[in-house]
Amino acid sequence: MATAVTAPNAAADARQAAPRLRLTTRGRIVLLLLAATPLVVAALLFSVNGGGAAATSESRENAFVYVDVTAGQSLWNIAEQHAPGHDPRDVVAQLIEVNQLPSADVFAGQELAIPSSFSD
Repeated sequence: MATAVTAPNAAADARQAAPRLRLTTRGRIVLLLLAATPLVVAALLFSVNGGGAAATSESRENAFVYVDVTAGQSLWNIAEQHAPGHDPRDVVAQLIEVNQLPSADVFAGQELAIPSSFSD
């Protein structure tokens, strides 16, 4: 009977005697380097790519010419008048996009922005 009582204690002693995992100083350094490497690479990429956007002091005030629509005018008439060297279909499409118009319909008194590049 003594063997039956000591067997469970022997198994418990064997579990307690198992060594714990311990990191050496060299192991800690390697683990730290593995964890820090992606952070260092990301910081380098951000610093190299950081100069991509730069503010300029150029003024874009003259980027558009503003006209008021008169009675009976259409976008086609305005396109022919302000961009004679360009295809009116392209100019009308761009006027609709620039002015965020829901359709090609314009009304008297409406102000339209015309890109100054058309007046060249």
